[in-house]
Amino acid sequence: EVQKKICNFSKIDFMQAATLLDKKINPYLTQLNTKQKRALLTVAETFVAEQENESRWSSKAFVAEMDKRFAEYESGKVKGITLDEVEKQARISYKNKKAKK
Repeated sequence: EVQKKICNFSKIDFMQAATLLDKKINPYLTQLNTKQKRALLTVAETFVAEQENESRWSSKAFVAEMDKRFAEYESGKVKGITLDEVEKQARISYKNKKAKK
């Protein structure tokens, strides 16, 4: 009961803090030029992508898929490749693409 109230208070505090931040950020947005807005957008997108990546690792479906793939690798059903092999293929692909131009 007490912990439930504490959790509710923290949610309210978080929401109030977010609203306050929105109010503080918005006036600055009108002062930025296009280049600065693009930079800010890139930062925001990076934060969102990181957050999505973190939540992906806690997703049961994602973890199950990774477990399945690892089991396939360990059993020999799927062959892995080394970093050297990846690099070699990338260099060959780059050379072939460059030669076509």
